[in-house]
Amino acid sequence: MPLSNGYAINADEGKDEEPLIENDTVPPQCCSARLNLAVLMFFGFSVVYGLRVNLSVAMVAMVNTTDPKPAQNRSVFHACPLPPGTNNTSDTFLQPDGVPQYQWDSETQGWLLGAFFFGYLCTQIPGGYLSGHYGGSIFLGLGVLGTAALTLLTPLAAQLGSYWLFALRALEGFGEGVTFPAMMAMWARWAPPLERSRLMTLSGSGANFGAFVALPLTGYICQTLGWPAVFYICGGAGCLWAVFWFIFVSEDPRTHRRISKEERDYIINSIGPQGTGHGWSVPVLPMLLSVPLWAIIITQMCSNWSYYTLLTSLPTYMDNILHFDLKSNGFLSSLPYLGGWLFSMLSGVVADLLIERRVFSVTVVRKLFTVLGILPAAAFLVAVGYSGCSHILTVTFLTLATTTGGVSGSGVYINQIDIAPRYAGFLLGITNTFGTIPGVVAPIVTGYFTEDHTLEGWRKVFWVAAGINVSGALIFTIFGTGKLQPWAITEEERAEAERQRSGSIST
Repeated sequence: MPLSNGYAINADEGKDEEPLIENDTVPPQCCSARLNLAVLMFFGFSVVYGLRVNLSVAMVAMVNTTDPKPAQNRSVFHACPLPPGTNNTSDTFLQPDGVPQYQWDSETQGWLLGAFFFGYLCTQIPGGYLSGHYGGSIFLGLGVLGTAALTLLTPLAAQLGSYWLFALRALEGFGEGVTFPAMMAMWARWAPPLERSRLMTLSGSGANFGAFVALPLTGYICQTLGWPAVFYICGGAGCLWAVFWFIFVSEDPRTHRRISKEERDYIINSIGPQGTGHGWSVPVLPMLLSVPLWAIIITQMCSNWSYYTLLTSLPTYMDNILHFDLKSNGFLSSLPYLGGWLFSMLSGVVADLLIERRVFSVTVVRKLFTVLGILPAAAFLVAVGYSGCSHILTVTFLTLATTTGGVSGSGVYINQIDIAPRYAGFLLGITNTFGTIPGVVAPIVTGYFTEDHTLEGWRKVFWVAAGINVSGALIFTIFGTGKLQPWAITEEERAEAERQRSGSIST
């Protein structure tokens, strides 16, 4: 449909095309309101993942041994030789005077690491639905602020007992569950179609950057200030970010106080009617029967299994198997996420260029980047299981697995906004709810496989993760699409399409 100011949008049902926009009418991204929003989101999700993963490293310092009650008929077994000068019978990390440590076995640690996701599951769909109706900025800001405030209570909850800590982590997940659906709902109003990949991967890559920074920083703080300081610092950072968010962010380009008229018109005209809220009514039944939506759901579940396995259990692997000291543990556990962060942002730029220059359709681009992100990562995970006690090989393959996985950030992980921009926040709530199930189950399964702290047990962990990954890539390749779905088209778009058809018939 032709629009003013040289823009044109093709919203015909099922067309796998993006809006045609004249290059000379596109305002530059540098210092733009939409880029500023992406940068703020980037730092927001950096904080979010710092809050999420801090327990993974701190757990190594919080427990005074990984096997407090070994069987009476055997001695403590080490899968890999201990470094010279290391005590043969204990993996305890000394803490500053007065800092408590706890007797939590592997199973308890697995439940505590998975507790976050029990709460995280509950608010994905409600958060996406309300963000699509009211807008996402308030939910994203309050989600991070609430989680940060609760994080400050972690040392107190741990002192009260593991059940209290489990409940607190679940509450943190409850608050953080709205953040990603809120982000998607905001980009449905802010991201021009030809810039979706780069803006969304920039903002979402904050997750990998947050893990990259938080893991080594957590290890350093644990050994210098004690593990309680980790939660005070991370919680304080989240509260500080929320102040900037509420000051500088607006819900919609129409209400932004500092946006230029040129940029506002460009965003509004390029997105069209899909950039408005969906109201109280959503087409739930057509969504439930949508094959492309189920392809996203299943693929995200499969891909997230390996991601959450590494996110929650990699520090334990570095400690129990490779016997890194806590500072090295944190740094080496974070190294894979550096590559994931860089490749995620790079993939967004490349994906947009391929779509803008019509090299490939949106469908082909999403499938291509999903396969390139998932299959090599699965192969590298299997290689980790056969790296033995080699520190160099293990870290190399883990880094390659997460680095290549970042490519899928421009694939299945933003596909919701392709098939139904107006309902993107709600759809991400649905897909992330299912995609979070591995965050609950994977640490528990890992704890089950690795009770004896053997290389064979960890090999099973990596094989399971790789096999699930490959299944997801296959499903999305067959059933995924980048086409706007019939149930996502607005009445305004239907009326315009009908007028165009009537006009073409009359001529």
